[in-house]
Amino acid sequence: MKRLALALVLASASTAWAAKVSQAAPDFSAPDLQGKAVKLSDYLGKYVVLEWTNPECPYVQRHYNSGNMPELQKELGAKDVVWLTVNSTNQSSSEFKTPQQMGKWMGEKGGAPKATLIDKDSKVGKLYDARTTPHMYIVDPQGKLIYAGAIDDKRWASAETTKQAKNHVRAALGEAMAGKPVSVTATSPYGCTVKY
Repeated sequence: MKRLALALVLASASTAWAAKVSQAAPDFSAPDLQGKAVKLSDYLGKYVVLEWTNPECPYVQRHYNSGNMPELQKELGAKDVVWLTVNSTNQSSSEFKTPQQMGKWMGEKGGAPKATLIDKDSKVGKLYDARTTPHMYIVDPQGKLIYAGAIDDKRWASAETTKQAKNHVRAALGEAMAGKPVSVTATSPYGCTVKY
């Protein structure tokens, strides 16, 4: 009984620390593909998009093969938005990618994030309670989380219809950057489970 009570306390404590919309985004540090530490707090003063990814996931493949994700990365990068792609696949998983493998895949897909981060012990993913690939988050210049959830409103779609989806990330950033309140701050993420 005591063990169960302790487990429940620990579970609720870990959830309490997870990232929540309208609250400060938890700071983190993770290595990029060259092994350089990247900290979220380095980008205070800018909008930051966090994208959880896994090249093995068919949902991720759809968004990259259609050009949807790389085009959005380039579009927002041109507006001085910092895009950080995070792979939280645990190093014990058969789907884990080394920095070299991630760099090769990102290059082949035409990806253009500011940095791709290797979260091999899954700490950053768990800190944000990232559940799927893709799972998207937006942090405002004050360091507050203003959106969390799916990239768009087309869970099931072909590469062609993906282009016609309502992109929640683009919409939320458009409103925020225009000084308007974000009308949709959270949606249910879809995709493959993060391989913790």
